[in-house]
Amino acid sequence: MFLLHSLDLSYSIAGLGVGFLVGMTGMGGGSLMTPLLILVFGIHPVTAVGTDLLYAAATKAGGSLVHGLSGTVEWHIVRRLATGSVPASVVTLMVLSPLDLNGHIVHELVTFVLSGALLATAGALVFRRRILATYAARIHEMSQRDTAGSTVLVGAILGVVVPICSVGAGAIGVTMLVLLYPRLPMAKIVGTDIAHAVPLTLVAGIGHWMLGSVDWPILGSLLAGSLPGIVLGSYLSFRVPQTVLRLILAATLVVVASKLAVDELHSQLQTTAATPQSGMH
Repeated sequence: MFLLHSLDLSYSIAGLGVGFLVGMTGMGGGSLMTPLLILVFGIHPVTAVGTDLLYAAATKAGGSLVHGLSGTVEWHIVRRLATGSVPASVVTLMVLSPLDLNGHIVHELVTFVLSGALLATAGALVFRRRILATYAARIHEMSQRDTAGSTVLVGAILGVVVPICSVGAGAIGVTMLVLLYPRLPMAKIVGTDIAHAVPLTLVAGIGHWMLGSVDWPILGSLLAGSLPGIVLGSYLSFRVPQTVLRLILAATLVVVASKLAVDELHSQLQTTAATPQSGMH
């Protein structure tokens, strides 16, 4: 009964919508949930990121289990990615820890990185085929050692970006894996990416928890809606063309990124305009 009383229906509905889209497309969780918490619910960006990271860890753990039992996870690639991402995530959180998480500098940093990550995700969704066509021949010439090293580097980049904005482990990670492992079936690419997202988001989420930037009641409400949403979306995913879904998701991400950037610019202009006035008093 306590759990039911602690749930907020508005967050559960949001979780249901995002979970449905994740089930339909296999991506878009962090890239939609974090901006949704910031723009619609007015949650502080750092708290939105921290809450979304643990939300992602919980939701993707189920997906990882399914892919693992289905044999669609290349665990040696997961280890390579985690070798780069987990230490990079810890270092990033250590750099953030002395800062005032509610201060303007961290607010600007999260908004800037989040906007960039959303645009990069949208680009990966729209231009994935063109990117693959451009770099496929070059990637084929890489040795196994270079491929392994590049995979660790990709993990390290995600390990820096994800703790700051909770975005990047989905479409960007999948695109990089397709480039590095072009002979791998798409099911294994997706399964491997989801499996890697679990330790990355869990470590980053625990770090944010230790920093005090996780809202547990919101997290519970989001999960209550998203888990059935993922099941429903997965069931209906074969009924809608994936290309259409990717384009809709990409357009949504561009709009959201633009909105975040415009709001932050407007806030900065207001602060700049107010500064001379405060100095006159």
